[in-house]
Amino acid sequence: MAVNKPVPGQIENRNFLAPTGFLFSINKAPKISFFGKKVTIPAMNFDVAEQPNYLRMIPLPGTMIDFEDLTFDFLVDEGLENYMQIQNWMRGIGFPESLSETYNWQLSNENEDQLPIEQPDKSQLNLYSDATLTILDSMNNAKFKVKFQNCFPYRLSTLEFDATQTELQYFTAQVSFKYMVYNIDEITSCC
Repeated sequence: MAVNKPVPGQIENRNFLAPTGFLFSINKAPKISFFGKKVTIPAMNFDVAEQPNYLRMIPLPGTMIDFEDLTFDFLVDEGLENYMQIQNWMRGIGFPESLSETYNWQLSNENEDQLPIEQPDKSQLNLYSDATLTILDSMNNAKFKVKFQNCFPYRLSTLEFDATQTELQYFTAQVSFKYMVYNIDEITSCC
């Protein structure tokens, strides 16, 4: 009996990746995870240097990688808990009314990444959080983890109330994050 050996350089697993197989979590905003609707693995762009030549410019690889923003769409719960968790985080970063908003947010239970401190100074502020996108295979097993380091929200979409709508559509909000870097790691099964 002949055993089919994999051909070097060919894909062994012939299943396709499904767009519905994901879990997203962020440490500082755990309430948005359950109602997650859509998330993207951001694009990477590599800068390109050009070397002059008498015929044309010759493109050469640059040295810096630019990561596009991380965006996450989620259904808004009736109590606005998940929406307000992001909004409070943004207010804690930007203190739109007073500096005490940052201190109050740092001392609140919502900011679970940091141990409570009595009077935080600017060097002690914990404004970032790590996020994880878990990619599932066709059998809904965790296959990859995309880890985003030092995320912070910088944009939260509006909620537009409209009494003239004829069909009920539940609110979806979108939050955009900046972050330092992301890495994709394969989850290896042990057994």
